[in-house]
Amino acid sequence: MNLWKKRAESAPPVPPDDPAEVGSAADVEEMMKKYDRESNTRQWEGAPKLAVKCVMVLFSLLCLYLTLFDRSQAEVRMTLFLGMIVIIGYLNFPLRKGHVKVNSLPFYDIIIMIIGSAPFFYFALNCRKIMMTSYNKISKDPFMILMAICAVLALVELCRRSVGLPILCVVGVLLIYTFSKVRFGKVIYDLFFTTNGVMGTPISVCQKYIVVFIIFGAFLERTGISNFFINLANCVAGSSSGGPAKVAVISSALCGMVSGSSVGNTVTTGSVTIPMMKKTGYQGEFAGAVEAAASTGGQIMPPIMGAAAFLMAEYTGIPYATIALLAILPAVLYFTGIYIAVHLEAKKLGLQGLRRDELPKFRVLVKKIYLLLPLVVLVVLVSNGSRTMQSAAAIAIIITILVGGVNNIVNAATKSGDTSDNISLQKIIDALEAGAKGTITVAAACAMAGVVAGCITSTGLASRLLRAIVSVSGGVTIVALLLTMLCCIVLGMGVPTTANYCIMASTCAPILMSEAIGVPMLAAHFFVFYFGIVADITPPVALAAYAGAAIAKAPPMKTAFNATRLAIGAFIVPYVFALNPAMLLIDAQWYEVVMITITALMGIFGVAAGLGGYVFKPLKAWERLLFVVGGLTLLIPGLATDLIGLVLVAGAGALNYWGAKKEG
Repeated sequence: MNLWKKRAESAPPVPPDDPAEVGSAADVEEMMKKYDRESNTRQWEGAPKLAVKCVMVLFSLLCLYLTLFDRSQAEVRMTLFLGMIVIIGYLNFPLRKGHVKVNSLPFYDIIIMIIGSAPFFYFALNCRKIMMTSYNKISKDPFMILMAICAVLALVELCRRSVGLPILCVVGVLLIYTFSKVRFGKVIYDLFFTTNGVMGTPISVCQKYIVVFIIFGAFLERTGISNFFINLANCVAGSSSGGPAKVAVISSALCGMVSGSSVGNTVTTGSVTIPMMKKTGYQGEFAGAVEAAASTGGQIMPPIMGAAAFLMAEYTGIPYATIALLAILPAVLYFTGIYIAVHLEAKKLGLQGLRRDELPKFRVLVKKIYLLLPLVVLVVLVSNGSRTMQSAAAIAIIITILVGGVNNIVNAATKSGDTSDNISLQKIIDALEAGAKGTITVAAACAMAGVVAGCITSTGLASRLLRAIVSVSGGVTIVALLLTMLCCIVLGMGVPTTANYCIMASTCAPILMSEAIGVPMLAAHFFVFYFGIVADITPPVALAAYAGAAIAKAPPMKTAFNATRLAIGAFIVPYVFALNPAMLLIDAQWYEVVMITITALMGIFGVAAGLGGYVFKPLKAWERLLFVVGGLTLLIPGLATDLIGLVLVAGAGALNYWGAKKEG
């Protein structure tokens, strides 16, 4: 999902330690414009820029009002929201990549903007009348059908511009199939006039919850919390072997938790951590991969999980606090795997950490602990049920502004030379604008996710998909999981995580939950969510890895393959909790949780060591095989497999240790 995505064009400048070896913000922008549609936006200057900014700010304020205060019908709120999305979407995204001129808005975009947004505003103004009109009457009214077609096509084109073609290929195939099975008028009616189409659950959740969290994230970025997390990570791990890479893992986990964007997090924290890693001695493709893998994993990090926890709560009916709690162990395993990999790489290369005098002092850093207050308030309010998710986010926004004011006072009192994290009226306006921009792509993709769900509902395709997957897999759970994984990764290419999860939650999760496959509901939803995320580092479309490669001045594809290797836990852990829900604390005794935690950590170590090729000394091919096979065996639930895996990993480790002793 691309919540709270910070554009490459606004990336912090790269520290000028070695300009010849480190990419600049311009390099990142060029790379992302090549691969990422969301980075290709119109260029506004002068009065037009001010006008567009005003529209964006008003949109964010409207969203806050609709979410918090408006009590009209849900359809009214959603149509107003979508109408504004069409307007600001076409104000920001040109017809195609590179088709950008300063202060240029072609006449055809103006026409599409007007014709595409008007049906939504018409619906909002006449909602009660439309809702009381029968399907037969609407389906025979050419004006109403034409209006619906224009609205849906405008959203489809906006999705193509802002998200890309992969999701539209899925939508197109499903629409062709739906039109072949259901009457044309009925399809159009369902897609526009009911909650089984563009105004389905994904857009409902986007309008109610996600947009507020996008705005909250934009405000949070401007309080300096990213720098706080990076400094905190430096205090914890900066001086250890290969410290900068470990700093990248820790800081990206913390920043990604609230940013909700793999690419945005890579650009934000990577501009600081990647130069540090290269200076320490890591290869560019490895440094970029570490940042990309860790930034991508930030979205699975509780308690916020890039708003996925709130979406999952809506889809499953399980309280948010429960979902955030159950997500802890898989997230720990994911980041432990990356941490182990970078540690072993540092040992292999003989890398040192940063000097103590280069690290921030904890006693100084702890004085700014108040920067975490908005996050604490948000989590407490949502967890104890005293506020709805959207009102808790709004309160957190207010707390963020107040914390920013406190930060201004502290910086002035301490005569701090760095006032970049000071809050100001301009930053508040910029945050509202950034929140609006961050919403466009998510909303467009969520609308298409609603179309996908609507097509499946109208045609009864879900039961056919279930029969097909059961037939292909032969009812074998592991095969069904493999097929689902491939679907998630393909659909996730360049698609915001939120929308990807919405699609998979509507299509594949119910299949995994069926009696024929038998995966518990929460495990099925976590499974599709994890594999939707890793699409950002999985070749050939690995946007987070490409962003890391641009900063590291490294080959994009090499960086992507390295990121996939480092994030191997994200490809393994979902299978573990799908086959053994004890990892998600589902129907598990405490001793089962302890056992699976220990064996899973050992398994992650075995796989990371085998793929990295080093423990105490370089591993031979057969030793690497033993580590990988032993690690995978430890990750398979069962006492017998645990014992076999333990013998293989411990045996390979002992042999490698003795070999290193002899050579030493």
